[in-house]
Amino acid sequence: MIAVALIVGISSTMNDQSSSTKHSVSSASSQTTLQEKASSVIHSFTGQSNSNTTHSSETGKTSATSTAGLAKLTYSGQQIVKVNDNVPTFTKAQLSTANGAWQQYHNLDQYNRVTGADALLAKSLMPKTEREPLYVTPTGWHNKRITYQGKTDWLYNRSHLIGYQLTGQNNNPKNLMTGTRSLNAPGMENYESEVASYLKSHPSDYVRYQITPVFRGSELLARGVQMQAESIGSQSIRFNIYIFNVQAGAQIDYATGRSTVSSR
Repeated sequence: MIAVALIVGISSTMNDQSSSTKHSVSSASSQTTLQEKASSVIHSFTGQSNSNTTHSSETGKTSATSTAGLAKLTYSGQQIVKVNDNVPTFTKAQLSTANGAWQQYHNLDQYNRVTGADALLAKSLMPKTEREPLYVTPTGWHNKRITYQGKTDWLYNRSHLIGYQLTGQNNNPKNLMTGTRSLNAPGMENYESEVASYLKSHPSDYVRYQITPVFRGSELLARGVQMQAESIGSQSIRFNIYIFNVQAGAQIDYATGRSTVSSR
């Protein structure tokens, strides 16, 4: 069966903004600012409106906690939703810093799809050179131009699981998936930039980081991506969110990555 999602610009109506404490108020403020920034810019490109919406600048929320559960979700107007009340699920062992900073990109699956990436991020892993052009072709890559509300851009980006600014990994097939423009930036990019900013200002600190692309069955295009991060020794960085791989004005066939776009 061909899985098709019709993406339309509608107002977000999801609920509360929950934040963890950083030694308490500063962390809540930082995470609120990050979520507002992501939501505001995504609204501008996905066609969502902030008017008449009580919680327009806040992420939504889901009761799904497993990858299988997230794969069953249907987009209903809120591109970013909090998982597990925005609390990461890392164990004590997974938060260990005994081996210093590291990064791991999991093997491609039987369909040649990316399966995930984990890291203990630190400033020492961040690149010192400019990113080179991308040439890897991830599954579901059938790109085209799209115009929505007078704005023209590419429908898809080659989306890094762990952003280049965090580890310098670029044309690594295990680290690139086909993501819509709004999923990649501002969606993932705003969270990556928040982590990068923290590491630059805390050069001795670590951030545990995990990115999981979420596919439904044997589809070649991911339905979305789950992002988890937690700074070690503080709660300055602490989130667990799911971003839908959708784009306003595009009718996407997730089985293949092909699409029909409309100009509005």
